Amino acid sequence: MSLQRPQPGSLAGHSLALSLALVGGVLGVIGAFFQEVRGGGLLIAFAGAPMIEEVLKPAGVYILLIRWPHLLPSQLYNAGLAAISGLSFGIIESAIYVNVYFPEHSSQLVVYRFTVPLLMHTMTSFIVGFGINQRLLASVRGEIPLLAGNRRFFITGIVLHALFNITATVLWAVGVLDLE
Repeated sequence: MSLQRPQPGSLAGHSLALSLALVGGVLGVIGAFFQEVRGGGLLIAFAGAPMIEEVLKPAGVYILLIRWPHLLPSQLYNAGLAAISGLSFGIIESAIYVNVYFPEHSSQLVVYRFTVPLLMHTMTSFIVGFGINQRLLASVRGEIPLLAGNRRFFITGIVLHALFNITATVLWAVGVLDLE
């Protein structure tokens, strides 16, 4: 029995795309974990984590672009899949926060972790997803300058994520965001 090539618009094609988008969120968490283990303090939280997470969360969409590009009919579809990756990442990250980092958490922490950070991760991944296209592959292959035409999507997602981290840290430090 041979595996058939998933066709664009088919249930198998959409299922594969959705599955890989969800896996991307998991791969993003793994990458973030290794970055966190290495340490680095606030510089990592404000600069490193946003870069690492925004590049890794849509890993499943990169796989689709390389292996099954015919399943990615538009940049909007790519962005939607990347948003699903971001949501997947955010759910896993929030579950880790409330169950591992703060096991004696307040109900406010649960509400916060499963709303605001999920929205941020979904939104920033959606923006990055617009930069996942054939131009990205061409830049990786060295055919055009690195991230030519796509840089703004990656930078925007990373900067928004960094601003979120900085804002949340400042609000926590001054006592406005006290969720423990």
